[in-house]
Amino acid sequence: MDFQKHSSRFTQLIYHNPLRAPEDVAGFVMEGPGAASFPKRRLRLASTADPEEGQKANFVFWCPVDFPADFMAVWDFWPIQEPGLSIVFFCARGKDGQDIFAPELAKRNGEYRMYHHGDINAYHISYFRRRWPEERAFHLCNLRKSYGFHMVAQGADPLPSVEDAQGPYQICVVKDGSSISFYINQLLIFSWLDDGHTYGPVLGQGKIGLRQMAPLVAEYGDFKVYTK
Repeated sequence: MDFQKHSSRFTQLIYHNPLRAPEDVAGFVMEGPGAASFPKRRLRLASTADPEEGQKANFVFWCPVDFPADFMAVWDFWPIQEPGLSIVFFCARGKDGQDIFAPELAKRNGEYRMYHHGDINAYHISYFRRRWPEERAFHLCNLRKSYGFHMVAQGADPLPSVEDAQGPYQICVVKDGSSISFYINQLLIFSWLDDGHTYGPVLGQGKIGLRQMAPLVAEYGDFKVYTK
């Protein structure tokens, strides 16, 4: 299914956040040493830690809303400074169905292992993968399913490096039943069907979060979520 068919199915806007000012993210939750600012009236995320600290320098910024199992999420993305990497988590819940902020879950601090081998289940897509030389040499987007570190789909990443980036670039994630599709500027990057068996049951409703690997600086805007 292409972008136009998906957008014709997901027509009910249930969440819109312009991400233009601090009050727009007043309820968001930062895990790890991340800082949010709005120098151009769009959300700028950056680490406050030294990249030499490795995973301890990375962070996740969670939207506090629980979104339904089936949705289309779109937002604008601007890469400002590389190297680094962006990830979006979605359908995130505790392994026993809890809210990801339930007090019985282990506290998370942005280190990656806590998100794929911790107390939560989620799908996550990495894009603008520019952290390591091999990522910069051959640009790919990856879809993984957790619990576990299961790589389930890949596609070529059309995003240019910072020196050539104009932006904004529209990022789009569609979760439709057991199908997940990922688009950049309405170009299909990959689509994957979760069989509900190989890597556990199909994930349902949950939270969406933005993750960055230091020293990436990136901006986000006009976050919208639709249902059918």
